[in-house]
Amino acid sequence: MTEAFSVLLSVWAGDDPDFFRQAWTSTIVEQTRPPDEVVVVQDGPVESELAAVLTELLSACEVPLQHVVLEHNHGLGPALDRGIAACSHDIIARMDADDVSLPRRFEVQLPLIEAGADIAGSALLEFTDTIDDVVEVRIPPTDPHWIRSAARFRDPFNHPTVVYRRQAVQRAGGYQDLPLMEDYLLFARMLATGAEPANVAEPLVYYRVGAGAYARRGGRELLRSELALQRRFRELGITTRTQFVRNVAVRGGYRLVPTRLRRAAYRRLIAHRGFGHTDRAVGRGDTGSGTASQ
Repeated sequence: MTEAFSVLLSVWAGDDPDFFRQAWTSTIVEQTRPPDEVVVVQDGPVESELAAVLTELLSACEVPLQHVVLEHNHGLGPALDRGIAACSHDIIARMDADDVSLPRRFEVQLPLIEAGADIAGSALLEFTDTIDDVVEVRIPPTDPHWIRSAARFRDPFNHPTVVYRRQAVQRAGGYQDLPLMEDYLLFARMLATGAEPANVAEPLVYYRVGAGAYARRGGRELLRSELALQRRFRELGITTRTQFVRNVAVRGGYRLVPTRLRRAAYRRLIAHRGFGHTDRAVGRGDTGSGTASQ
């Protein structure tokens, strides 16, 4: 039995109008299984060019639409919480304002949720200038146990690809304002509160990475968010004391190394292998071990 679903997009002043148009067209217009609703959260004032594109696309939208306008910029986590509250359907598909969905994305992902998963992601294709310039394929763990195990060290979902049930998000407490770590913190809390995970190895989203992508994954600001994330994991019992120390040393150190080394470390350790192959899986009643395939 098919269920209706909403697509949730958050847009803010820093988004590129042309990138947003491409994200919108690929996710709303060109899908083989189109959404039943679109919820756009405008996180604060935007420049005139982006405002014009928003007006054009929203006025031409052929599916039910909700445009949530926030007076001030609140950040991604709070903006997404406002969007989730505005969605009419329990199944919600996330989409970033500068990525590109493949046409079969929802045709592939929605049956996973309808079959019992609470959160489902997919592989993605990292690209630079155009979708013809693919530089990396990020394949997540697909076995539910491996997903739970991997979550203790790294995000087991490619966050731009995720579809989830609102009730599972709300059971975990929703998004929290933790810059650049909002998604990972939410997904780990969802798993810890019993959410059933799923991933597919098929790439369903093109993920835009610019020349400065690896530089932005480091620095002291991101280190502060990383340490805050690891403290939250420890407080929630998601990680053991040993895993906390391991994560701070490896993930924290990753934020401080030179960019060229960060790129190599990301590909070798975090995006593809990860740690946690001897970790106890995250989730209620799950005490075995597994190996992340990503």
